[in-house]
Amino acid sequence: MELEIRRDYYLKQLINRKNNGLIKIVTGIRRCGKSFLLRTLFKKHLLENGVDESHIIEMAFDLFDFIDYREPKTFYAWAKEQMKDDEIYYFLLDEVQLLDEFVSILNGLTDKKNCDVYVTGSNAKFLSKDIATEFGGRGDEVHMYPLSFSEFMTVYEGNRYDGWNEYITYGGIPMVVLAETEEQKMDMLEQLLKETYIRDIVLRNKIRNVGEMEMLLDVLSSAIGSLTNPNKLKNTFKSVNRSKITATTITKYIEYLEDSFLIEAVNRYDIKGKSYIGTPMKYYFMDMGLRNSRINFRQMEVTHSMENVIYNELRMRGFRVDVGNLFIVEPGKDSKTVKKQLEVDFICNKGSKKYYIQSAYMMGTGEKMTQEIRPFLKINDSFKKIVVTSDTPKPFYSEAGILFMNIYDFLLDPDSMER
Repeated sequence: MELEIRRDYYLKQLINRKNNGLIKIVTGIRRCGKSFLLRTLFKKHLLENGVDESHIIEMAFDLFDFIDYREPKTFYAWAKEQMKDDEIYYFLLDEVQLLDEFVSILNGLTDKKNCDVYVTGSNAKFLSKDIATEFGGRGDEVHMYPLSFSEFMTVYEGNRYDGWNEYITYGGIPMVVLAETEEQKMDMLEQLLKETYIRDIVLRNKIRNVGEMEMLLDVLSSAIGSLTNPNKLKNTFKSVNRSKITATTITKYIEYLEDSFLIEAVNRYDIKGKSYIGTPMKYYFMDMGLRNSRINFRQMEVTHSMENVIYNELRMRGFRVDVGNLFIVEPGKDSKTVKKQLEVDFICNKGSKKYYIQSAYMMGTGEKMTQEIRPFLKINDSFKKIVVTSDTPKPFYSEAGILFMNIYDFLLDPDSMER
C-alpha cells in the first residue's frame, strides 16, 4: 500500500470553503501535493460525509484520456451532462490551465446553483501570484507549501534530530521525501529543478538568456537570509562573471522566480518608525531541498537553513512576515552619541496578533544570549518576543518576559507561539 502523507491543515481549509459560491483555487509550487490534496484527500472527505460518488466530477486535463476535453465547448457540454438533478455537484479539476478559456468556463459553472468548483494548476502560467484576480473576484485561493517539518515527521522513520538533518538537506517535496535513498533524492531534486521549475519559467516568460537567469538563482541560493537588491546583484555579476546584466533584467528574473513560488521576498520594516524601508530585501526558498540542489549540496550552513525553515513555517501558519529594523542612539566614545541599527529576524502579523522572532542556532554563552535579545529589549511594546534555538532544552521565559524554545518544539507544536 502506498504511503499516504496527511495534509490536514490544507484539507481543513478546503472543507471550510465548501459551497461558498467561489472557485477554490489550490496554488503552490509544483509537486507540493496539490493534486493529491484535491483528488485523494478531499474526495475521500466528501465520500465519508455522504456525498454520492456520481456527484463528484473529476478530470485531470494532463492525462491523455482527457485530451479532447481541453477544448472548451467539448468540456462544458460534458460537464452539463454530468448534472442530472438539483443536488450539489463537486467539480475537482486538476491541471486546469490546460483547458482553453478556463476562466470563462469555471465562472460559468460557478453561476449554477448546484456546482461547487475546486481546481489546481501546476505550471508557471497558472501559478502566477495574481491568478485569483483573473476570476473577477470569484476566486478563493488556498496556497499550499511543501511539507512542513511536522508533516514530514509523520512519515519519517527515525528520531526528530535525524529527521531535522534530513529535512533541511532534502526539503519537503512529497515525492522526494518518499524516495528511499539519498542518491534518489538528489537526482529527483536536480531533475525537478531543471525539467520542471526552470523549464516552466523559461517557457512562460520567453527568456532568451537562460544562463543568466540560472546564475541569478545560484547567487540567491548562496545568499538566503542576506540583504540584497538588484544593484548589488548586478555588481556581483559584473565582478564574478564579467556579466553586463542590468538591474532591470535582474528585477524581472526575480519576479519570475517569485511568480513560480520558488522564492519569496521579505520586506524590511522600521519598528519604531512604523513604516516599510524598501530595498535591500531578503529572499527565502520555498523548499530547502531545491535550494541545496542548486548549490550542489555545498554551503550547508545550518544557521541560514534554520532561519529559512522558520520563515516557511510562519508563512504556512498564515502569518504575514517582515524583517524588523530598529534604529537606536547610544553613547559612544568621547561622550558622543552613535546611531546603530539592530535587526529582528521576523515580525509576524495575523489579525490582531503580532510576534517578534529571533532565529539563533546555538545560544551557548551568556554573551550570545545578550546579543540575540538586545533588539527585543529596545522595543517598547507588549507583543510576544520569541528566540528559537537548537540547544534550548525546554521552553522557558527569561526575566524580561522573552520566550526561549528549541526548533523542534517550535516546529512540531502548531500552538508553540502561544506557550
